[in-house]
Amino acid sequence: MTASWAWAILLTAGICEVMYASAIPRTQGFTRLWPSLYCLFFIALSMYLLTLSARYLPMGTAYAVWVGIGAVGTAIYGILFLHEPATLARLVCLMLIICGVVGLKLFSPVS
Repeated sequence: MTASWAWAILLTAGICEVMYASAIPRTQGFTRLWPSLYCLFFIALSMYLLTLSARYLPMGTAYAVWVGIGAVGTAIYGILFLHEPATLARLVCLMLIICGVVGLKLFSPVS
């Protein structure tokens, strides 16, 4: 696997992170079967893909990027679909996370 594939797998892992995090409210505390199974599937897939990417990328970088994608993606989902506030301060903070993730990609020893 090339480093480019490792980054693509890591991006997919981050998207899976958003998929499960956005489903958590629908599980109602994991008391509803189908939303809970959906959530658990994407948790497992996200973790598996993270471990694959960490074979070729530094673990600290992979984990930070994975968390960043999940955090920003879930926050954007909350703003767009759950009517959470999109204040200027919140958007600036999300941009800082994005800048950090891009910086980790650009300055990673494996690119």
